[in-house]
Amino acid sequence: MENKKPFQLEVASIRLVKDSPICSERPITMPEHAVELVGRELCDMDREVVCIINLRADGVPINCNFASIGALDQACIYPRELFKTSILSNAARMIIVHNHPSGNLYPSEDDTRVTDRMIKLCKLMCIPLRDHIIVGGDTDKFFSFNEKGLIYSPYIRLESDYKKLDKLYPQVAEKRKGR
Repeated sequence: MENKKPFQLEVASIRLVKDSPICSERPITMPEHAVELVGRELCDMDREVVCIINLRADGVPINCNFASIGALDQACIYPRELFKTSILSNAARMIIVHNHPSGNLYPSEDDTRVTDRMIKLCKLMCIPLRDHIIVGGDTDKFFSFNEKGLIYSPYIRLESDYKKLDKLYPQVAEKRKGR
């Protein structure tokens, strides 16, 4: 007779590990404050690096996470990586800061797309995106999506009546009728 092992499922634990601090107790109320905290470190990088600054409700930084280290002219940005520390830290809001090693502060198409996507996802996650800031060769200059009026909170309505969703997802409605 065959000796079968019982079904086993690995248990995963997720922990937030704190590194040495670079944040302050001063609220971030302007893009310059975020640039003061992480700008110098990002400007010294030779490749694109994306950082998330997690904030309390009063704007005081909780922590920052270097969520992606990319190549010379791009970094892979996945929302799940950007939200990871925000959720674990119980952040009330977040700021994205990334660098352009070329020194060109103008946002790329990808920068704009990612910002738009994150605005919407942050709204759904109830962790608003306060800003997306691009730094370049030095911290004297930066590009702030918020200062340019490009961070806005779209109205996202979550439908609670499943019958109204039938119009949006007719294939699901058909399956439900076929039960």
